[in-house]
Amino acid sequence: MFVLAELKDTIRIAPDQFHLKLVEAIRDEINRKLANKVLLNLGLCIALKDIVSLKDSIILPGDGASHTEVLFRYIVFRPTIGSILTGKIRSCSREGVHVTLGFFDDILIPPSALQHPSRFEEAEQAWVWEYPLEDGAKHDLFMDIGEPIKFRVSREIFEESSPIGPPKADSQQASSSAAATAAVAASTQQTEVKTPYRIVAAINESGLGVLSWWDQQNQVAEDGDENEDEDNAEYENDEDGEGAYEE
Repeated sequence: MFVLAELKDTIRIAPDQFHLKLVEAIRDEINRKLANKVLLNLGLCIALKDIVSLKDSIILPGDGASHTEVLFRYIVFRPTIGSILTGKIRSCSREGVHVTLGFFDDILIPPSALQHPSRFEEAEQAWVWEYPLEDGAKHDLFMDIGEPIKFRVSREIFEESSPIGPPKADSQQASSSAAATAAVAASTQQTEVKTPYRIVAAINESGLGVLSWWDQQNQVAEDGDENEDEDNAEYENDEDGEGAYEE
């Protein structure tokens, strides 16, 4: 789930940080730049592991800050494809089940990757697994918000998210209607923020899904085993001639 990435960067330390030790100031600056940020095709940066090497610091003309080339290792969240994780259901929509790990929220289980057959309940805003029973009936198992859920990572998606600048006007003497249309388009464009790192998951396998489903099934199986053991013990007592007429 977590990997160590070796990175290299030139770290700028402002003059107001010169009272700190160089290594301490560099650690703080690296975490400030990278912590909780997504690096393209690398993953979500969590925390600095250690500093491998430091080169000599230099001060550039016109800048009183020091610049140091640093080689360091950083802890990055990037689960391997096929790995099994446990999170909590954040919300449900027609797009699927949205899962959170607490520190990472962009996990989606699409409808095609849910147990079959499943349906979406508009009133409850929850997906429901129509679990088939032996008599041919179906038992509804709800995927409620906050429930722990076990899933398999099936795909990861990285998207480059660049800052969106203001729209360029073709003419300074645009009509009022054209200006209004441009303003609406700009606001719509700003609301469509790309997610830099997403995980697509699946639960359409035995043992995956809401944990309470399988806990209940295991409890029923254990109760059945206990009852069977009790029956066997009574039968053995009867064969030995003991216990058959106990009051």
